[in-house]
Amino acid sequence: MLIVRYSLALLLGALVAACGVLPEPGDETKGWSAQKLYAEAKDNLNNRNYEQAIKYYEKLEARYPYGRFAQQAQLEIAYAYYKDNEPAQAVTAIGRFIKLHPNHPNVDYAYYLKGLANFTEDTGWTGYISGEDMTDRDPKAARESFEAFKELVTRFPESRYAPDSIARMNYLVNALASHEIHVARYYMKRGAYVAAANRAQYALKSYPRAPANEEGLLILVQAYDRLGLNVLRDDAERVMKKNFPDSRYFKGDAGKSGSSWWRPWTW
Repeated sequence: MLIVRYSLALLLGALVAACGVLPEPGDETKGWSAQKLYAEAKDNLNNRNYEQAIKYYEKLEARYPYGRFAQQAQLEIAYAYYKDNEPAQAVTAIGRFIKLHPNHPNVDYAYYLKGLANFTEDTGWTGYISGEDMTDRDPKAARESFEAFKELVTRFPESRYAPDSIARMNYLVNALASHEIHVARYYMKRGAYVAAANRAQYALKSYPRAPANEEGLLILVQAYDRLGLNVLRDDAERVMKKNFPDSRYFKGDAGKSGSSWWRPWTW
């Protein structure tokens, strides 16, 4: 009896190894070809039945792990997760696709989708359009979004996704700079002037063209003044006047170095 059971176990193991994953009892997809599974998954994806689409894609990849349908399933399952508001799962699926198929004809789209998924996790396209303030958020996803778009634009400058990636990168640059200025402002409020100056400097060096740097330079001026670093204060003031001659922060006698034009501005 034990020998029979052992033989059955070996037989089942051999079947699993040969066929990938056995269909579940009562599984409607039993006997479906790779093409059939892909077609059903695609139909559900197009009809916004994302959970069902994901299930079909997973079955396709499990049963037929090789071939063009499996490769396409790996990419489209990432898109399904993205559309189903599951950005973390989407990013994981995209990373796996890029690792397995770095030279795939659609790898530019994979980078674009990775950027979108991280973009959605942080603020989303609606926030982008409406100007939603993301400066008090954790910038990790924004940085990863920026890097994905940057990789796409650098490696595939002629990609159809490059123009939109550049537009989103421009938004993200100022959002990331604004986050650093937000933190610097927080330190200024609490009298941590060295920390405030360091964060403002980081924003200026990392994102030199960001509009948020107008306030970053103001913070440098005030922080250096509070620290008694008059030479650095005057240098920061000159840079600010050169780059932002019409700054709203200028008041009264703004033409003299070391003047008190910036002192009324507190946080």
